[in-house]
Amino acid sequence: MRPTDINPDQYDQLLQEKTAHIESLFADFTPPNIEVFASPVLHYRMRAEFRIWHDGDDIFHIMFDPETKDKYRVDQFPPGSVLINKAMKRVLEEIKSNDTLRRKLYQIDYLSGLSGELLISLVYRRPLDAAWQEEAKKLRSRLREEMHVDLIGRARKQKILLDRDFIIEKLPVDGHEFTFKQIENSFTQPNAAVNCHMIQWAKKQSQNTNHDLLELYCGAGNFSLPLAQCFNKVLATEIAKSSVQAAQFNIERNGISNVDIIQMSSEELSAHIATGVNAKKMKGIEWADYNCQTVLVDPPRSGLDADTLNLIRQFERIIYISCNPLTLKENVSDLQDTHEIQHFALFDQFPYTHHAEVGICLVKK
Repeated sequence: MRPTDINPDQYDQLLQEKTAHIESLFADFTPPNIEVFASPVLHYRMRAEFRIWHDGDDIFHIMFDPETKDKYRVDQFPPGSVLINKAMKRVLEEIKSNDTLRRKLYQIDYLSGLSGELLISLVYRRPLDAAWQEEAKKLRSRLREEMHVDLIGRARKQKILLDRDFIIEKLPVDGHEFTFKQIENSFTQPNAAVNCHMIQWAKKQSQNTNHDLLELYCGAGNFSLPLAQCFNKVLATEIAKSSVQAAQFNIERNGISNVDIIQMSSEELSAHIATGVNAKKMKGIEWADYNCQTVLVDPPRSGLDADTLNLIRQFERIIYISCNPLTLKENVSDLQDTHEIQHFALFDQFPYTHHAEVGICLVKK
């Protein structure tokens, strides 16, 4: 189904089918009843990317059909946030008659937030000069009459900031608002409403603890910061430098004092705990100073490697958030000799598609 063709009347049925599929996939583990967290039926995506098509005097967003690979015009994008849809129309209205901004414009990326902030990246197949920057500033000024927006210009080996390359997002979680810097081209959860459900579910699995949390693949602290309320201390790792820097910003902005985030991979931390290598990457933080009995992992689609699996099986509680149920099933199969599923959840991050985000909480037998 093309994103432009989604029908909200079909949502409940599609979610039921997705839920049945996930239940069937994990049936061999005899999990408890699955908790299902639905998405808003429209305007749920906080980011979107479009190629730009030039047709004579006209200019418009396009996408490509996932099956035929044919391009199709996109004037409105129902999955995108209301703010993205508003910006899509206004940006092209402004650029259409401006040759400096229009010439060899190849792509436009949008990043929005529940906070009402928006970041637009204009991507070109030509070098950007002072004339482009001057016209881009005028465009930003006109757009700012209607929305909280920043612009970035990109070309080969060029990145021009008119102000900043991030938005400040605000996520409501259990009656508390958390602030997050979300940087252009860095990973963020696409469906903000469902992301809030994910965080709340992870917090629910973390109640009544009197120990520390280890989090792997922490990104900019999406889970680390809200869950810090549930633990004595949090130690989190992330390999992407920009995400680590954003996480440090987020820790300070939210006034959190019990979270340490270090830039290293899960494999490097596993090796450090096992043999003491990679000590420099720990930046003076001592693993022995932590009493981590819960671990939270939110890995890429490939799932967990063997060394990380061996590391997490040592923990009393494993909170596993997965964007790929197939690799999650493989990892749970590897863990079932030491752990069993206590809680099971489906988060519909990607409505109207077969993709599913699954949460599993395992406890040691």
